[in-house]
Amino acid sequence: MSEERKPDLRIVGGHPVLDLVNTVTPRRPGGQEHLTSPAELLAWSQRVGLADAGEARVVSAAWRARSGSAGQALHATLDVRESVYEVLRATLADSSPDSAALEHLTLRWAAAAARSTLVGAADHPAAVVVGTDPAFLLPDRLAFAAVELLRTVDPGQLKECPVDEGGCGWLFLDQSRNGSRRWCAMADCGAQAKARKLTARRRAVRASTVKA
Repeated sequence: MSEERKPDLRIVGGHPVLDLVNTVTPRRPGGQEHLTSPAELLAWSQRVGLADAGEARVVSAAWRARSGSAGQALHATLDVRESVYEVLRATLADSSPDSAALEHLTLRWAAAAARSTLVGAADHPAAVVVGTDPAFLLPDRLAFAAVELLRTVDPGQLKECPVDEGGCGWLFLDQSRNGSRRWCAMADCGAQAKARKLTARRRAVRASTVKA
């Protein structure tokens, strides 16, 4: 019997690292894990533009050639995800980030930096090429992207789909003109919340009619 295919995750974060955070639904303890295998990580990375098709083939070949590297890459990716999530949640709460989360992320960034190289020409500034070790290309790029996001993100644009109103807890950048976006996606959590409110109002009306 073939394995049932999971539905594709919505890509709504506005940044690959936020979309990485959003690979748990709802984004709370006990939520559904969507990156349960290296193959799922590889497919997801192409959807968010972290790696193109050619790079994905190179990564897959490296994993096959080096025993255990696929699992290590997945573990490193999930470590980056949970570390950056803890830091971003602290940003949303306007509190100090967890020191352990920052340490984990720093160590992942340092490991990625050790596997990177500088390239450039005389008339161009040097640039860092991340992912020189194909087996760790994905977590290395994510570690660099996570640190860059934390360095540059506008706290006013960072939002969380409101769990207390029926949302999923996903994080996203609100880049709307008036900064009024509330849901990860209006067609998903927003529509469900509206439907629940409408149902509650109808029940309240029926209840008041019966009492009358």
